[in-house]
Amino acid sequence: MSLNRVSSLETFAPLLTENRSRRSSDASTRARKISFNPLPSSWDPPALEQIQAVGAFEVPRWKRTLQVVVAVIYCLFAAGIVFGYAAIKPVLKREGAYRDVCRVDPNDEDAIGEDTCVEIHLNFMFTAAAVATNVAALPVGAILDRYGPRVCGLLGALCLAIGALCMSFENELPFDGLLLGYLFLALGGPFTYISSFQLSNAFPKNSGLILALLTGAFDASSALFLVYRVLYEHTNETFGHQSFFLAYLVVPAAIAVIQIVLMPAQSYKTVGELVEEIEEPLPADLEPYDDQIDEETALLHEEERQHRAEVVSGIQELLGTTKADKQARKEERKNEISGVWGVMHAYTAWEQIKSPWFILICLFTVVQMTRINYFVATIRVQYTYLLSSPALAERVNDFFDLALPLGGILSIPFIGAILDRTSTLTVLITLVATATTIGILGIIPHSLLAAYANVCLFVLYRPFYYTAVSDYSAKVFGFRTFGKVYGTIICLAGLFNFSQSGLDYLLHETFNGDPVPLNVGLMAAGLLIGVVMVMFVGVQSRGIKRKLLEEEARGAFAYGGNGTGTSTREWTAN
Repeated sequence: MSLNRVSSLETFAPLLTENRSRRSSDASTRARKISFNPLPSSWDPPALEQIQAVGAFEVPRWKRTLQVVVAVIYCLFAAGIVFGYAAIKPVLKREGAYRDVCRVDPNDEDAIGEDTCVEIHLNFMFTAAAVATNVAALPVGAILDRYGPRVCGLLGALCLAIGALCMSFENELPFDGLLLGYLFLALGGPFTYISSFQLSNAFPKNSGLILALLTGAFDASSALFLVYRVLYEHTNETFGHQSFFLAYLVVPAAIAVIQIVLMPAQSYKTVGELVEEIEEPLPADLEPYDDQIDEETALLHEEERQHRAEVVSGIQELLGTTKADKQARKEERKNEISGVWGVMHAYTAWEQIKSPWFILICLFTVVQMTRINYFVATIRVQYTYLLSSPALAERVNDFFDLALPLGGILSIPFIGAILDRTSTLTVLITLVATATTIGILGIIPHSLLAAYANVCLFVLYRPFYYTAVSDYSAKVFGFRTFGKVYGTIICLAGLFNFSQSGLDYLLHETFNGDPVPLNVGLMAAGLLIGVVMVMFVGVQSRGIKRKLLEEEARGAFAYGGNGTGTSTREWTAN
């Protein structure tokens, strides 16, 4: 699943028009809230009202703290467990997964081998789960916006429970229990993880830390199957997958209870919504003329004023006014550094999707996500051929199983620093260069050092890439259409992952296990699209910078000429 790197202190993004500077800061046009709903608002049923958000200051501090801690813990056990596929795959093979459907007739010369058949079936199980994880962002966003995080959490628990039961009793079901079970485990992840994002607004002053903890829990959750495989091997393979997934039912049961007893039914209000509440003027009927007021009305008005004062005081205590202003300036500085911030904010979602800004990042994501998930699914097979040793390939696989969750956790602070302190063009160049390096390392034969280097670079690149794509989407397209545009990118890339079944067939049947031709092809496709994307963004960012300098120059001239001009930051083009 992809990682949404979203700040709870929203970027106050003005809508750009031909009469508005890119740096205008008119408060009336502030996009104060990120919507995770990928559907146009006109598609929402008008008869249903969305769940209203609640201010964090209205909930006791101890309860909000407990909510965050518990959410991090259950995300650790549920958010992205299907990405530990490389760890559980050997266990399922030893347990005889798909052997009943992969029996080969010795008289059929055209039939594929039994091991190849099992490999393709298991890899398709993971492919379907990876696709479901990405596509699920579409309905999850809509449900979260309309029904709130509690409903999302309960649906996630239900999916996890169904998945665990199907995995456990797959031999007794009349359908493919492994495929369906792994699919539901994948669906349970986004429901539990995405619905936890809003908890960053429980402590706005520490929102970055909370998002980092949730992100780390998502990355570390892939280690669950690694822990299970270790237990499986240390019990002499007596603790089979049926017993494990029956025990795992404790997780969805606990999540369901926690959602009902502890977690909020409504999302917490964002910083923008809280600021708007402070700025909202008193109702006109609270300022009557003196001759129109009686004692009872005056008492009611005084109670209303006291209540409003308490609300304002609670919000200011929650936000920390000085720190919020400082953070807002910091966000503005990051936007300027990006070089492309706001370039498509004024356009509709459909206009954005038709633009080269969208098409290029979408194509690049399609290729990279396919490469990433294909490597996760076939790492042992690839290195069995490249190293000419099943034993060495197993060592690389074991190292990968441990490095994957650790890489995601360790890379979090570095990812944030890179994205906040470098331009979007630099980030894209880094993505393309790193992807190409991974491709080169992935085709070097008979080198254990190259294999370990490839794994290390891959586990760091994977979270960096997903985070960079969401960061690019927020900066280029804006939060107003974030759910639609980013959801479309991830959905299309996820659907294309079904091509992995064809890649599996080519790997085993056409190239006889040699991964080099496929890796070269995927690397070349990513490099070609990446170079075009970098060239396009480079040209556009230079044009944007030149226009901003011209705006500032004209603004400074106007200020010096008549003495009544505004600052360049607030200058509006005529």
